[in-house]
Amino acid sequence: MQRRHRYYDLILAAFVVVLLCSNFIGAGKTATLDLPLFGPVIFGAGILFFPIAYFFGDIMTEVYGYAYDRRAVWAGFTALAFAAIMAQIVIALPVAPGGYMAHYQEGLETVFGNSWRIALASMLAFWCGSFSNSYVLAKMKIMTQGRHLWTRTIGSTVVGELVDSSLFYAIAFYGIWSTAEIIQVALAQYVLKTAWEVLATPLTYAVVRRLKQIESEDFYDTNTNFTPFRVKV
Repeated sequence: MQRRHRYYDLILAAFVVVLLCSNFIGAGKTATLDLPLFGPVIFGAGILFFPIAYFFGDIMTEVYGYAYDRRAVWAGFTALAFAAIMAQIVIALPVAPGGYMAHYQEGLETVFGNSWRIALASMLAFWCGSFSNSYVLAKMKIMTQGRHLWTRTIGSTVVGELVDSSLFYAIAFYGIWSTAEIIQVALAQYVLKTAWEVLATPLTYAVVRRLKQIESEDFYDTNTNFTPFRVKV
């Protein structure tokens, strides 16, 4: 009989919200930040929030197991697909008369006109990166016998974000940005996202510890089918 968890649904919902917002609101903008010792660093604005999705993914895998995170990944994947389709339909609808709507349409096309490509890149990169992250964390938990959580959260992020960063910007912006800019932004994204995970380690420890107590759950994926092509837990 499948266990009923008190907070899994809330974490899944938060995971999907963060994923949608970070990919559709922040992904298309590049920002610059002048860092000591490094100088100006160019990065995608979504980087400030997208790592939160990996934070939730780590928590779900660590507490509930790979299968529960797999279900969340498919929920996020489906949400991205729907958002991309909705954006294209809204843009394609005939515009009502009036100057305001004409300018509004221009804004929509500027922000969401590339949404199909961003969504495709997001879905492929997110799908591959998230499953890599969850798989590595689940396997490392068995190898470390549940000790040294920080090695799992950081180690899995190093792998997952490498896959994600390598795919997303190349697919989303090749031919739109210069190759040099794509490499620069992707590299900055990878480094900053990994650093974000390191800084979030104390919070991860606190949330995981509390959830394990509340849910009376600390799952080990010793007999898990790690295929990504299912949603059953």
